[in-house]
Amino acid sequence: MGILSRFYPDEYMDSTYALDYQKYFDKGYRGILFDIDNTLVPHGAPSERKAEELFDRLRKIGFKTCLISNNKEPRVRPFAELVKSDYIYNAHKPSGKNYVKAMEIMETDSNNSLFVGDQIFTDVYGAKRAHMHTILVKPIHPKEEIQIVLKRYLEKIVLWFYLRSSNGRQP
Repeated sequence: MGILSRFYPDEYMDSTYALDYQKYFDKGYRGILFDIDNTLVPHGAPSERKAEELFDRLRKIGFKTCLISNNKEPRVRPFAELVKSDYIYNAHKPSGKNYVKAMEIMETDSNNSLFVGDQIFTDVYGAKRAHMHTILVKPIHPKEEIQIVLKRYLEKIVLWFYLRSSNGRQP
């Protein structure tokens, strides 16, 4: 395992909406943490029906959810209210502290919680620091803020090594 492996997700998928959530529930997972921007909706977009239907389906399966975002509360709270989820704003990802707080809110732990997000250096790395199962998804939309665009170049390097590693699987 190289130094980059600390950034490797446990899984890499095309979309948040393509995951088989029942499979994860059957494996014993009970809580899911989600990033919002480019994971559930395009960057800065309000909630969409597709996101609301996903969270309804997750509740019916038996999952608890928590949104974890580095955005400020005026961005996160309205989205969380529409999808009816707990949330943490200004999370300071990749710090693992608020991932742990989210699991406490959901009354879960790192053994039965998973994280879904679109960025390696904030989302995945933070969840790995909290010892969670991590699922990296491809960004929904290419339009992003400049600091994210710059990180994407570095992410491509990490993904190249990840996909060449024994556990790297392209969807």
